[in-house]
Amino acid sequence: MRSEPALRAFRGTTAFLWTEVLVQKNERLAMVTAMLVQSVILVFVYILNPGLLGVAFVGAILFSTFAMGQRVLNEAAYLRIDHKSIDFYLAGPLAPEAYFLGMSLGILVVYIPPVIVVGVLATLIVPLTLATGLLLLGLAAVLWVFSSSLGYVFSTFFRDNRAIWAYSSLFFNVFGVLVPVFYPLGLFPEALRPIVLLMPPSAAAALVQAAIGVTSLTGPQVALALGGLAVETVAIFLFAIYWARRTVRGV
Repeated sequence: MRSEPALRAFRGTTAFLWTEVLVQKNERLAMVTAMLVQSVILVFVYILNPGLLGVAFVGAILFSTFAMGQRVLNEAAYLRIDHKSIDFYLAGPLAPEAYFLGMSLGILVVYIPPVIVVGVLATLIVPLTLATGLLLLGLAAVLWVFSSSLGYVFSTFFRDNRAIWAYSSLFFNVFGVLVPVFYPLGLFPEALRPIVLLMPPSAAAALVQAAIGVTSLTGPQVALALGGLAVETVAIFLFAIYWARRTVRGV
């Protein structure tokens, strides 16, 4: 009997994953525009300052995984507000946290191919060693966990479909584009660098930039970026699980 809660945890994740894959594969326009922001920025960097193209490619990879949280937010809010399907899902025998985990994984499966293409192109421009490549891959994965969890939690705060797209786009673009993700941390005001090193997208970008020799980070700065990224990701992931389970109780 004691093992039953443990066995129930995350039960149904695979079912929600493939359901989301089937849904998302019909969203062809969304799939086509998934890399629009990244592509535009890469073109502008190539025209204005080709020397920063490697940094921009790293930023495009990290921003792409971060932006998947926006799709989780949009999808979860749309299903809850418009289709009222979340009540049906969470009333079933499947684990409530499997809903947002399966949805996040399904979106990842559908939208990861263009990110892989960008990653392949990046290897032709950025001096990536095996260690640096693994660092980039690991940080992108952590960033995906953070943004997907955050997107699901934020989705529960919306009450009107008209507000979803504007606010979600504003949030993810501000914290994924304006901060030093597509450009070196050294170009950002020094007094504000501790702040951006506590923001997961720019923290991950700064760590990769330091690994490829574009940005210099002190020991405390590395610790701040790594520590902040780890603590924030674990905290929001655990809170998303708690929030999903609390939703079942009708609170």
